[in-house]
Amino acid sequence: MLWPWSSSSPVIALRGEGLLLRPPQMSDYDEWYALRKASQAFLKPFEPRWTEADLARRVFSVRVKRARQEAEEGSDYSFFVFATRGRQNVLVGGITLSNVRRRAAQFVNLGYWMGQDFAGQGLMTEAVGTVLPFVFDTLDLHRVHAAFLPGNTPSRRVLEKNGFVEEGFAEKYLQIDGRWEDHVLFGLTKERYQAHRYARR
Repeated sequence: MLWPWSSSSPVIALRGEGLLLRPPQMSDYDEWYALRKASQAFLKPFEPRWTEADLARRVFSVRVKRARQEAEEGSDYSFFVFATRGRQNVLVGGITLSNVRRRAAQFVNLGYWMGQDFAGQGLMTEAVGTVLPFVFDTLDLHRVHAAFLPGNTPSRRVLEKNGFVEEGFAEKYLQIDGRWEDHVLFGLTKERYQAHRYARR
């Protein structure tokens, strides 16, 4: 499936309860920079190591171009998460669907981040719930994988509220803040997603 993000195509947005998810654009740079900079200490224990240099406009430009290319290739999909505040959409975080696998696998990896001032408000739970129909209905994938640090209780809650279940434990799974860290592995199948969605109606 080709994602229609070329300059001649409209940007496809996903809408949830008070949320807008759409791909990053260069016009988002100032807001993204401010949010990431203000949240650096908050995000540091949960992300790969990054510095002030990673917040440069040229680096952001490369990320925007790469996100568009990967989406067009069908391998990865990046979304910024905006919360509706009156007539404005305020950037609060991001969601990435990465490493799409087809053929016999039919899965994708889910990752997300939230700005410090917006954490703990249920926004990421809603954002993940908003992106799942895109995964299962639009992309027609069969599984979503997610991983988080053992002590990251908020991430566990986000996933559990969206129907994910714990499936395992991976030793030294990802490099976080310069160190290889263990992770808890969660998953969601299309069957479980459909049952969870039906139960919430």
